[in-house]
Amino acid sequence: MQEDSFWPTCQRPNGLIPARRLDPKGVEGPTRGQVRGRAWTRVAPGLYAPTDRPSCVEQRILEQSRRVGDGTNGGAVTGWAALRWRGGGFFDGIGQAGEPLPIPLLVGVGNPRPAPGSVLSFEQLAPSEREWVDGLWLTTVQRAVFDEMRRVGSEQHRLQTIEMAAAARLTSVRLQAAYVAHRPAWTGVPGVRKALAVASDTNRSPRETWMHRLWRELGLPPVLSNRSVYDLRGHLVGMPDLFDVTAGVVGEYQGAHHKAREQHRCDVAREERFRNLGIEVFELVAGDSEAVAKQRMLDARARAKFQAPDARPWTLEPPPWVAQPETLDHYLERTGRAAHLTHR
Repeated sequence: MQEDSFWPTCQRPNGLIPARRLDPKGVEGPTRGQVRGRAWTRVAPGLYAPTDRPSCVEQRILEQSRRVGDGTNGGAVTGWAALRWRGGGFFDGIGQAGEPLPIPLLVGVGNPRPAPGSVLSFEQLAPSEREWVDGLWLTTVQRAVFDEMRRVGSEQHRLQTIEMAAAARLTSVRLQAAYVAHRPAWTGVPGVRKALAVASDTNRSPRETWMHRLWRELGLPPVLSNRSVYDLRGHLVGMPDLFDVTAGVVGEYQGAHHKAREQHRCDVAREERFRNLGIEVFELVAGDSEAVAKQRMLDARARAKFQAPDARPWTLEPPPWVAQPETLDHYLERTGRAAHLTHR
């Protein structure tokens, strides 16, 4: 997943080109003679795409989706690729070393050959867990999140998966936990449950997920994420990535977009507003090790004022002229998405 990009959603690019099978007439696909030239590239067994096709992750997803057929065999694209096709911005298909990840496919009827570009799974897939989305058969959101949370055996990855799916407003922690409750015997479920027990609907980037995980590992009290803080006159002070209400400590992860001059100016002004109200601030940046990050958290808490609730010059209650923020679960209910997500 991307580390420093801010936006949890993305728009699917235009101009994507589906992969084609050989066609002796050259109408529905290339001929055998055409694929011997440079104009066509083999992307999977029996599938070809134009060499000058778009170079983006959505193009790769579209190409490999043909491996599960036209829908009659019961297969589907799943995991991060299904979430990306639905607009999950942080599911970019890039691995930890910068390598393109193979497209995860759930195979229905048939026995396709393993090939570069995709990874095949033969786990069961109920008809109710697949749907046609803009030209592709995908697993449902909850099944895709479930499969992706089990793909990599690390707590960080499991937390990032559910929290970035929530950030994209595709599902919520509560709804995902309800889904997983009906799958007690599946491979990887204990780790998924552990992550769901501490995951948040309000983290907005993988680095925020990382920061909150380190805070918990220190055994420190629970904190809020992306919650608006106001002064007593009702002015917005800021919406920190991490806020320890008890101690009065704010934590911020400064990604690449914070290096721009105007953004940096805003960041400095916001930090000054927090400090003027007696709130201690720490920052983490790209390249900070877990040990460095944890020590910075502990140092900030050691400097904190721990103001008594009735003496705090700040509040979490919005002024009367500011509407209460809508929870993710309420949004999913209001838009009708929750009813679709709660099936078993």
